[in-house]
Amino acid sequence: ALELFDELQARGLEPNIITYGAVISACEKGAQWEKASELFAELQARGLEPTIIAYSALISAYEKGGQDDKALALFDELRQRGLEPTIVTYNAVISACATGENRWQKALAFFDGLQQRGLKPDIITYSALISACEKGGQW
Repeated sequence: ALELFDELQARGLEPNIITYGAVISACEKGAQWEKASELFAELQARGLEPTIIAYSALISAYEKGGQDDKALALFDELRQRGLEPTIVTYNAVISACATGENRWQKALAFFDGLQQRGLKPDIITYSALISACEKGGQW
C-alpha cells in the first residue's frame, strides 16, 4: 500500500482523505504505528480534515504499537473535533486500555460511553474489555 501511495504522488496525483485513510489502515495492519502517525500528520498539513476512519485506524495502530497514551489522547481529540466514534473506534480505544497498566476503569468508562450512544458492543468489544479487566487484576 505504501508503494502505491508513493507511486501515486510520483505521478503527480494528490492523495485525498480516502487514500490517506486506506494507507493509515494498511500501516495499522502492518504494525507500523510511526508511519501511520506520520501520514496522519501529513494529511492534516495538507489541509485535509481527518475522518473517523483515519482516527480509528491510527488509534488501532497506536494500540498495536503499545502507545496507549497516544491512543487515548487521539480519542479525546476526535471527540473535541465533534466526530462521533463508531464501534470500531471504541473497540480500538478499549483495546488500548488493555495494553496499558491499570486502565481497566477507563475501559469500562468507554464501554459505558458506547452504550450511551446507542452502539451495540460486539465480540471484539467484549474481548478487549475482558482483557483490560484481566490485566488490571479485576476478575
